[in-house]
Amino acid sequence: MNYWLMKSEPSVFGIEQLAKAKNSTTGWDGVRNFQARNYMREMKKGDLVFFYHSSCEIPGIAGVATVQREAYPDPTQFDKKHDHYDEASDPEQPRWDMVDVKLVRKFDRVIALDELRKHADGKLKDMIVLKRGNRLSITPVTKSEWSFIESLE
Repeated sequence: MNYWLMKSEPSVFGIEQLAKAKNSTTGWDGVRNFQARNYMREMKKGDLVFFYHSSCEIPGIAGVATVQREAYPDPTQFDKKHDHYDEASDPEQPRWDMVDVKLVRKFDRVIALDELRKHADGKLKDMIVLKRGNRLSITPVTKSEWSFIESLE
């Protein structure tokens, strides 16, 4: 099993919307960064995901989801009316993928980015989301990072 962190702006799609989705499951569309897409292509059904709220008052980890469906072409890349449309994407060789995720649980509180940063010199020293300049919406998480963060809940 692998572990991941996936960022979403709660004003666009937060953990509450995931909880209200049919079967608490949704497609994670709109990823338009090649490295994040490549990470998504590594995801396997059953992998665990920290659902991270970004660009909000208190950014941080809001809960846990699981990958329900492995990477497949993101249909929004072909929809000219959609914000995620990419005119350079070819239906014969799609450029962008998505995965389906299902809510496992919401945390009682958001584990804030500031709290995670307090451990950046210790247990979370190599965590990608805490690296200066990192803006990727999807990053891998090590098993030890995962276990430590869960202990903060």
